[in-house]
Amino acid sequence: MPLIYYLALSALLFSLGVFGVLTQRNAINVLISFEIMLNAVNLTLVAFSQFFQLLKGQIFVLFTIGVGAAEVAMALIIIFVIFKTFKTIDLDEIKLMRG
Repeated sequence: MPLIYYLALSALLFSLGVFGVLTQRNAINVLISFEIMLNAVNLTLVAFSQFFQLLKGQIFVLFTIGVGAAEVAMALIIIFVIFKTFKTIDLDEIKLMRG
């Protein structure tokens, strides 16, 4: 399969992630959109790694998956604390309550 198919899919996933981050109000949906963007980058790294027959890209993807898992854990903890404090995870309401 040509490299352009993987890159087009990655660009589509990244665009959907950016759209989700910019339009969602729910903190969990923003987190999911950010993870879609991270997975699009991982897909690009693996595609280039396979295309150029280098293992470095796949090893880097393993590190980014680990960092992504840690990021999700920390973000969920922050979201739980915000929910406990404000009784909502709607980002617009939290912004209004802050000021």
